[in-house]
Amino acid sequence: MPPQDILRRIFGYDAFRGPQQAIIDHVFGGGDALVLMPTGGGKSLCYQIPAIARQQAGHGTTIVVSPLIALMHDQVGALHEAGVEAAFLNSSLTGEDAAAVEKRLLRGELTLLYAAPERVTTPRFLAQLDALAERGQLALFAIDEAHCVSQWGHDFRPEYRALTVLHERYPGVPRIALTATADALTRADIVERLQLEQARQFVSSFDRPNIRYTIVEKKEPLAQLLRFIEREHPDDAGVVYCQSRKRVEETSAALVDAGLKSLPYHAGLPPEVRQENQNRFLREEGIVMVATIAFGMGIDKPDVRFVAHLDMPKNIEGYYQETGRAGRDGAAADAWMAYGLQDVVNQRRMIDESPAGEEFKQVMRGKLDALLALAEATDCRRVRLLGYFGEPSEPCGNCDNCLTPPVVWDGTDAARKLLSTIYRVHAASGLTFGTGHVMDIVRGKDTEKVKQFGHDKLSTFGLGKDYSEAQLRGVLRQLLATGAVGLHKVALENGHSFDTLCLAEGSRAVLKGDVPVLLRESTAAAPTKRARRGTVAAPAAQTLGVDEQVHYINLKTWRAEVAREHNLPAYVIFHDATLAEIARRRPQSLADLQGISGIGAKKLEAYGADVLRVVSEGN
Repeated sequence: MPPQDILRRIFGYDAFRGPQQAIIDHVFGGGDALVLMPTGGGKSLCYQIPAIARQQAGHGTTIVVSPLIALMHDQVGALHEAGVEAAFLNSSLTGEDAAAVEKRLLRGELTLLYAAPERVTTPRFLAQLDALAERGQLALFAIDEAHCVSQWGHDFRPEYRALTVLHERYPGVPRIALTATADALTRADIVERLQLEQARQFVSSFDRPNIRYTIVEKKEPLAQLLRFIEREHPDDAGVVYCQSRKRVEETSAALVDAGLKSLPYHAGLPPEVRQENQNRFLREEGIVMVATIAFGMGIDKPDVRFVAHLDMPKNIEGYYQETGRAGRDGAAADAWMAYGLQDVVNQRRMIDESPAGEEFKQVMRGKLDALLALAEATDCRRVRLLGYFGEPSEPCGNCDNCLTPPVVWDGTDAARKLLSTIYRVHAASGLTFGTGHVMDIVRGKDTEKVKQFGHDKLSTFGLGKDYSEAQLRGVLRQLLATGAVGLHKVALENGHSFDTLCLAEGSRAVLKGDVPVLLRESTAAAPTKRARRGTVAAPAAQTLGVDEQVHYINLKTWRAEVAREHNLPAYVIFHDATLAEIARRRPQSLADLQGISGIGAKKLEAYGADVLRVVSEGN
C-alpha cells in the first residue's frame, strides 16, 4: 500500500504536513534520515508509515528506540486502535509478558516494536535482531529523542552512545533519527555519534505560531502564577515546571487551595503515585500538573493549553522542549515564565560546581547566556528563539513584547555604579559581598553591616539612591547574564556557603561606557487577558454553535467511557478536533463519517455505529 493510502486508510488523514511525505518516501526507499521537527509536528508518522509500508513490502519489523515508557504505551495503544500490530518491551512488563512479546517478534507478527536503548543493546536483544536479520526481517531502526545521544543536548543519556552497534551490526537496515530540539552543535554531535554522516537531513521550521511566549519579572511567583491561570486558563489543562521537589509539592498544594485541580510529579514520589498522577493528567480534563523537568517527555496530550515555568530552565533547548508540550493540537496556547536574579545565580552556580571539564562548562555557559538573552529581550521573543536554532524570522505579533512593547530605560549609569561598588568593597577589605549588601551601599542605606565594614565611607555610597531595588536587581541580572559580573563562593564554618559578587571579564567595557545596558521596565504584574493577533486557531469546541456544542459534549462523554474501557487517554480514541468536526457535520451514515480527519478504516469499523447513535440521540 503506498504511503499516501496508509495515511488515509489507517490514520484517517487526507494530506501530509510539511516535509512528512519527503521524509517518508526517503525512508521507505531505504535511505537514512535525521529529522528535526517541532513537538506536535507529526514526527511519529515519519517512521510509523514507512514501518507499515516496509512490512507490507516484506521487509519485516521496525524497531523503535525510545527512552520514554509513557510514549511507548500511548503510541502502541494508538497503533492498536488504528489496526496496526505493535508492542513494547520495557520495565512495566512482567517477565512472562516480555517473553510473549519476544516470541511474537521472532514469529514476525509485529510491524513495530518499541524498546528502550539499554534493552536494545543487550546481548539477548541483539541475538533476537540477528535472527531477524538473517531472514531479512529487519525493516527499519527509528531512534526517537535522538538529542539524548549528545553531551551538548539538554537530556544526555549515555546509553544512547551504544546505539552505534545498530549501524555496525546491521549496515543494510535503514535508520531514522528524530528530535524536536537540537542546535547546530547538538545536531553535529548526533550525526557523529550515530554515524549518520551519509543520512539526509530534514530540518523543519522550529516555529510554533500557536504558542504565545510571555516572560515576567519574578516578584511573588506563586501569586503571579495564580493570576495568570485565573485570567487566561481557569479550566484548562496545563503543566507548571519547578526546579525542586519541595517547590513542586508546595506549588501544587497552593493551586489546590486556590480551587484548581492540581497534582504533583517528581522522582521522589512512590512510583505508583507518580504513575497514577500521570494517568489522571492524561485521562481527565482541566488538571494542572506541577512537575520537575522529568515530567512531560513522551506525553502526547494534545490539549495542554499552557506551560508555565516558576524556575528558569538550563538552556533554550530545554525551554523549547518543555514549552512545546503546550498546544500540540495547533490551537492557541501559552508559554509563561517568571524569571529573576536568583534564577541566574542558581544556574551559574550549578554549572560552576559541576564536575564536568572546562570545555563542557564553557558550552553550558554559552547556552545559559542565550536563554538569559531571551529572558532579557525587549524585542520579539520568537525571533530570538528561532534565531538560536539558526532560523530567520520576522516579529510574530504573538509574544508579550510584540503585543505590549516594553518601556525601555538606560541602565548604563546604574550598572557602572554597581560595578564600581563591587570593585571598591573588594579593594577596601579583600572581601566579596552578596547582592543585597552591594545594593544597600549604592542606594545609601545605613545598615549595621554597611557600618560594620565602613562601606558608608565609600565614594559610591548613596550614588544610586534614585534607583529602586527592583531596578538595581534588573541591572545586576543583566550584568550576570552578560558576563560583566561573576559569582564567588564563600564557605562558612558550618559547612554551608553563599554566593558573592565579583567583577568578571565583561565589566571593563561597561565601566568604560563602551557597552550600554538597556533594560525593560518591570513586567512582574500579569497583564489582563489579551486578544491574539494573526490567525491562531481556537480550541476545537470554541468554533461550534449552540446545537453543535450539545453533540460535542455528548461525543466527549461517550469517548471518555470508551477510553476507560480500553485503559487509554481519550485523545487516542479520537482527538477533540475530530469530535468537533463530527458535531459540525452531524453524519447520518458511515459514508458520511468517511473523510473526517482522524477516522481511519479500523476506527470507522470499531466506532462508526456508536458515533452515529450518539449524534442521533442529540438531535
